[in-house]
Amino acid sequence: MEQLARALGANIRAQSKARRLFQDALALACSIDRSYMGRIERGEVNVTVEKLYRIASVLACEPAELLPRQVIVG
Repeated sequence: MEQLARALGANIRAQSKARRLFQDALALACSIDRSYMGRIERGEVNVTVEKLYRIASVLACEPAELLPRQVIVG
């Protein structure tokens, strides 16, 4: 599961950088604490579905676009 959280966080970070929306601004727009957003981007926490949808909405993408395509577990 750690690999999945890290891959998701990397995808969120890549999408936000592509939109020039950095961590502080993204966190504020999502109503998520900045330090918690950092933990999401580093893959240190498992994000809830609600937060995933909130982040995707701010990034103007579908939540599925943020999910890793394939993660090898084991």
